[in-house]
Amino acid sequence: MSRDLDELQAAQRAFAQERDWGQFHTPKNLASALAVEAAELLEHFQWLTEEQSRTLPDDKRVQVGEEIADVLLYLLQLSDKLQIDVMEAAWRKIGLNAEKYPVDRSKGSIRKYSDI
Repeated sequence: MSRDLDELQAAQRAFAQERDWGQFHTPKNLASALAVEAAELLEHFQWLTEEQSRTLPDDKRVQVGEEIADVLLYLLQLSDKLQIDVMEAAWRKIGLNAEKYPVDRSKGSIRKYSDI
């Protein structure tokens, strides 16, 4: 994991420990909280057109940024509890996706790998 993510994860861990929240931060609860925060992120885009979603006003961008941060922080807490290196898992997944979606068969297509 990059130093910045390590530091962020450690800061989030310390934040929770200072408040004795570890007792509530089970993997199940963190995964649930992550899903809730992702839904809150989605809510900002719910009734927007494609163009509106690309050109958010500054105040809305700040709100969306806060929801993105919530998603990231819960994801880091979950990976911390499960001792999963987020960067290693992400790089591995990019490699797996490259195998499932070779450029020559998937470029410009939205079809699932099993259908290409």
